[in-house]
Parts: sequence; C-alpha cells; structure tokens
Amino acid sequence: MTPRQRVLAAMAHQEPDFTPCDCFVTPEIREALRDYYGVSSDDEIYGCLGTDIRYVNPPYTGPPHKTFPDGSTVDEWGVRRRPMPNEYGEYAEAVDEPYAAFHTVEDVDRFPWPSPDWYDYEAMPALCAQYGDLAIGTGGFWVQDFINRVAMGRGVEQTLLDIAQEDPVYLRLVEIRHRFYMEYIERILKAAGGRIDVVSCGDDFGTQGGPLISPRTFDRLFAPLKKEFFDMVHSYGAKVTHHCCGSSRMLIPRFIECGMDSLQTIQPQAAGMDPYELKAEFGDRIVLHGAVDVQGWLQRATPEEIRQEVHRLMDEVGRGGGFVIAPCHNIQPDTPLENVLALYEAIAERRGRSILKS
Repeated sequence: MTPRQRVLAAMAHQEPDFTPCDCFVTPEIREALRDYYGVSSDDEIYGCLGTDIRYVNPPYTGPPHKTFPDGSTVDEWGVRRRPMPNEYGEYAEAVDEPYAAFHTVEDVDRFPWPSPDWYDYEAMPALCAQYGDLAIGTGGFWVQDFINRVAMGRGVEQTLLDIAQEDPVYLRLVEIRHRFYMEYIERILKAAGGRIDVVSCGDDFGTQGGPLISPRTFDRLFAPLKKEFFDMVHSYGAKVTHHCCGSSRMLIPRFIECGMDSLQTIQPQAAGMDPYELKAEFGDRIVLHGAVDVQGWLQRATPEEIRQEVHRLMDEVGRGGGFVIAPCHNIQPDTPLENVLALYEAIAERRGRSILKS
C-alpha cells in the first residue's frame, strides 16, 4: 500500500498493510531531529521518520502581523502571544485579553475580525502535488477551537463562565469562528481538487480527570456547529480528525453522532482514555489517532519498553484498522532524543526498514 492508501484504509476501519503513523512535536524536538538527521525542513524530518501524512495550508497573505520587541506577535485574531520560558523550553502564551472588553454582541461585531480572503488558496494544488502518494491533511488544532482560542482572548475563567451562562457575547464569538473556518476550510478543499484526505480541527473538551463540559452542554452549544462542519468536510470526500486533550470518553458517543471520523490525542493517563479500552468500546465507530503517552511515559521509558508498547498498540488497537499511531500530543522538550527515535524505529521495524542513521 502507499501511505495514502494506508491512511484511507485505516480511516475506513479497514486493516491496512501496516498501521499508519503521524508525528506531533514541540519546536525543541523538531530542532533536535533536524540536527540528528542533518536536514533543514520539517518535510525532510517526516521523511526520515517515515510518517504517512503531511499537512498543508494556504499561505497567509493578509495584513502583516504586528510584532513587538519582547518577541510577542499579534495574530490575525487580534490575540498577542509571547514565547514564555519553562523548565525545558518555551511556549507561546497569550499576554493580553482583547475580548475581555466585550460586554455586548455589538462590541464583538465592532472588532476587526480576520477574513477568509487573507489566504492564497490558489497555491493549494502545487502544495499538494509535492507529496505524491502520501496522505495529505489540512487545517490544525486551532480550526474551530471554540474554547481554547476564545479563552486566549477572553480569559479562561470568563470563558468557562460564558459557557455556563450561555452568554450572548461568547456565543457570538463562537459563531464568528465557526463561519470563518467553514469558509476557510471549504475554500481549501475546493482549491485542492479532491487531494485533501484529512481535515484537522479541534477543541479541548476534557480535563485530566473528566470532561470540561457536560454532554448536555455539548449537545446544546457545540454539537450543531460540529455537525455542520463535519458534513461540509464529508461533502468533499475528506475525513475529519478532531483534536481533544484530556478525558473526553463521556462525550465520544456525541462525537460519533456528529459525524467525527477520528479522535486525535488519546491521552492514556487521562481518566477513561486507555486506548485498549477505547478500541474495545468505540473502535468500530471512531478512529483513534495518537495513543503514545507523552505525559511522562515517553520521557522515562527505556527504548525497549517503547518498542514493546508501540508493537502492542499496532497489534491490538490497530487490528481491523481504525487507528493512526502517533504521540498523544506534541512530544515534549524533556524527552530524550533516543526515545523519540525508539518510537519511530519500532514503527519502521514493522515495515522492514530503519530510521536510524548508519
């Protein structure tokens, strides 16, 4: 099978020749892999690792993003973020809350929101053409993202209060994001002419111990918008892989009802998110995308322990299709490079190859 055929088979709950694989890393791990392989681009890294999916998005052509001497940048959504150091690296955190000043729907509507016209969709055919028989995805965790990305501009506490109270200001923010990404992704799919296989989107509905919101709240506020988006993607022959951190097990039946094809992340340490249990309960109805634990396990495990777990995941969760093996989130900066390589070397072993430098 080609990588594209492998991914499409798994997404259709058919067993491929090998379990397809994907990769998500922090910038620090990306740099370590570039140094190890002596390459300069992400595509070269993924080629060395042997992953089956590449992600492409149209180039941004809108107004220049405002930057500041402290390294912060204001994105097209008007949110300023600055790289913040932590023990092992840095992370771009929101440093202002422009949406916190909104008290009425009229306040929301007066804000200078981005336009889907700010992207070069005509570039999509050429971007896709460079990937031959690989599967191609588009979008990202930020597509839709009605909780996390709104909270970056409004504050986490206020956003959670908004959801609980069904505040009209919050609902208008959600509607603006929804309509933007409905058009943005549809224009990508049209421009790509059927070459997009997977659309990535996201929302963090879970905490480590359980869902962030109730199933009833999901049904009322988010399900209709998710279903509309998923239906649009399906109308172009593509599948949806939806990012969701934390424990979302209680919501998975709702995800399936909305038409979600694949749930991306599958954090084994979050409550109820053991991939082997999820496979037994939901594996014939939703694809599991992720499942390699990066919440400490990948950092501490030995290469042989990693090899054994990766092979078990492919054998058991990958049986019958419905599985894309990948880190359960971005591989964190405190992960030894030998452990990152052990993960993808175990996958490569199954395919009769090696990713290690000779």
